[in-house]
Amino acid sequence: MTFAFAELRRWPDLETQELQAWDAADALMLDEAAPLIEGTPVVVVGDAYGALTLGALAAGASGVRVHQDPLLGELALAANGRSAGSIESPYRSMALEPELFTGAALVLLRLPRSLDELEETARMIAAHASPEVVVIAGGRLKHMTVTMNEVLSRHFARLDVSHARQKSRLLIAREPIVAPPVAPRHHWHEDIGLAVVATGGVFAGASLDLGTRSLVEVLDQLPPYRRAIDLGCGTGILAALLAKRDPTARVLASDQSAAAAASARLTMAANGLEVEVVRDDGLSLEEDGSADLILLNPPFHTGAAVHSGLAPKLFADAARVLRPGGELWTVWNSHLGYRAQLERLVGPTRQIARGPKFTVTASTRA
Repeated sequence: MTFAFAELRRWPDLETQELQAWDAADALMLDEAAPLIEGTPVVVVGDAYGALTLGALAAGASGVRVHQDPLLGELALAANGRSAGSIESPYRSMALEPELFTGAALVLLRLPRSLDELEETARMIAAHASPEVVVIAGGRLKHMTVTMNEVLSRHFARLDVSHARQKSRLLIAREPIVAPPVAPRHHWHEDIGLAVVATGGVFAGASLDLGTRSLVEVLDQLPPYRRAIDLGCGTGILAALLAKRDPTARVLASDQSAAAAASARLTMAANGLEVEVVRDDGLSLEEDGSADLILLNPPFHTGAAVHSGLAPKLFADAARVLRPGGELWTVWNSHLGYRAQLERLVGPTRQIARGPKFTVTASTRA
């Protein structure tokens, strides 16, 4: 390979040195793809910080179509692309849709943690890529399962498994088997009176995860609000319930995940609700002092790694966007002990509920 991985940087810096912008699976994928890349349009799915996209371009790809579910991944790729000034061929960021794969001859796929996401992606590749497509799917051994082989084998007649190298392995799929598209999952939750719709890559699918349920159980204690935000909305359950609770309020659902934003829009449509849904890095698009209420079930993982630097950024964003006296209602795993950070970054914080696993707090913007 001609691309220097050492040039890559994460974006933004998340106050830890535990994460890097590439790993051995990226290197193994590009080594395997090297004989196929030059002069070939390449599709990349799941590139964390740009190693696969920029590596393929440096190896002579005639162009790259790329899908990254996290918005931070797109920002990282753009920043790393600017840093690697010798990369002249273009890439195009796209949604996970048929056009991404139309006519593709080579797909580089970082294996997702979600089998539903892998199923959705594999089905789409098989239906829309070239009949001669080669899919090089890679990951770290500790995150790979035999079920991933089974998923790919449902959509490709030939599946080869590479030898392991530096605790990484490849699944190489050929001979696509075209299957009809499958609609996003749709589940009616009788207990909350809400239909939830989920695409393949969204956290918790169409179910109601325990953290969200902890917030749902205290919604009757919320203060009045004219404008409310569901920050890190996932499928949009909290935003939908806020809109149902007060139809006169303006409600925003925000998430950096493309799959989450798409799912939230489908959830609102399924329930006939007028809720604005945006894909945003935190609340970067929102004006200071523009919200009365923010609900947050903060993530504490980056990929497979536990990472404590994510929640404080969201707390600070919420503090900026809340009006004085506005409230941030947060649910968090009790062992994480976020209360001191909430006090420091937002304002006076009181406990609303506490169970064996989760704590719900309300922080008032000073």
